[in-house]
Amino acid sequence: MIYLDYAATTPLDPRVLQTMLPLLTADGSFANPASTHGPGYKARAAVEKARAQVAALIGAEPAEIVWTSGATESNNLAIKGALEFRGVRNAHIVTSRTEHKCVLDTCRHLETQGVRVTYLKPGAEGVVSPEQVLEALTPETVLVSLMWVNNEIGVVQEVTRLAPLLRERGVLFHVDAVQAAGKLAIDLRAVPIDLLSVSAH
Repeated sequence: MIYLDYAATTPLDPRVLQTMLPLLTADGSFANPASTHGPGYKARAAVEKARAQVAALIGAEPAEIVWTSGATESNNLAIKGALEFRGVRNAHIVTSRTEHKCVLDTCRHLETQGVRVTYLKPGAEGVVSPEQVLEALTPETVLVSLMWVNNEIGVVQEVTRLAPLLRERGVLFHVDAVQAAGKLAIDLRAVPIDLLSVSAH
């Protein structure tokens, strides 16, 4: 069999394995990075080095990087966290029908909590235009959540064009960039995205 579903996940890169091995064995830096002892400090240094590397990849500050177990948790935390931050009463979210299942499931769950969600239909090429998004906004819109690169058909959304338009309107922007990270240039210093989800694979 030839495995072609690398958009879902990939085997571990041998270079990553070589970097991780010293952090996983008894003679390495395996300790709890929150512990206040020598091995804990050593493990913490490895975690902070990784945090700085991820920040550098996407043009963020290390303090802005929040670790999760993966993309599903990251997307859930971003969407639910944005609503909690802004307040869920009468909240409205704009997303698209072609988002990852974890985003759609989160939005459907939030609908049971009284949140209104607009699911935009992409055009024939799979693109949700910035104009579509802006037309869907209401005074109650708290968040727009779109993926940068679609994990099934590879469509690249116009995230860099949309981000400043949402910032001008005070609407938070969450971008699922799992398929974009490492493949497209991401610079959060230049593109005003509020919440960005990436994954190790």
